[in-house]
Amino acid sequence: MAIKQGAQQADIPTICESCEARQGGLCGALETGQLINLAKASSRHEIPGGTELADDGAYSNVLSGVIKLTRNLSDGRQQIVGFHFAPDFLGRPFKAQWPITARALTKVTLCSFPKTIIERMMEETPALRRVLLKHALKQLDEARYWMAALGRKTASEKVASFLLKTARNIGPGNHSANSMSFDLPVKRADIADFLGLTIGTASRELSKLRTDGVIRIANRRHISLESVARLEERCGD
Repeated sequence: MAIKQGAQQADIPTICESCEARQGGLCGALETGQLINLAKASSRHEIPGGTELADDGAYSNVLSGVIKLTRNLSDGRQQIVGFHFAPDFLGRPFKAQWPITARALTKVTLCSFPKTIIERMMEETPALRRVLLKHALKQLDEARYWMAALGRKTASEKVASFLLKTARNIGPGNHSANSMSFDLPVKRADIADFLGLTIGTASRELSKLRTDGVIRIANRRHISLESVARLEERCGD
């Protein structure tokens, strides 16, 4: 669906005003004129859950939903290497081919635009380059966090850490010790794959957290945290 523009060229496009990618993502670094030009070339579209995202020469802002990133080996094996949440930037600047497969775990809404536009704006706008650098450094920090977690944490700590990271990405405004609830966007098989556990181990650790009163589970996917602080204590950080 093509993005509609604001009535006045001097104004921010109406659809961009409350967009999460503008408030906390890539588009927040753009000046009004650049945002107008980007909106003219952009399109919003929904991707059903379970769909593999095509590498079609575009970058995207994730507006809603969760995307799974996997690295595939030549013999068919694959490893989940990360997840994208709103308002993450989806794409790999400065590289023609990206050896990562992106798949929508839930229904995902994307705002997509040609790579050439962003790459040109990167040359023109130091603030945009800083945003992309921060995005890359955030991913590096996440990779280092999970490198330590997967190498040294117990199964219980791994599962608790995964739940806490997911909760904070889905509901980033609440990092306090208050209660929180969210729909777990991944199957237990994906949790096990990402954490290097068996499905049975991942399921047992989730059940243990529930038995201990740290979490409540409804309909296998809806997670309620009685106290975020209690889950933090189980992460081993």
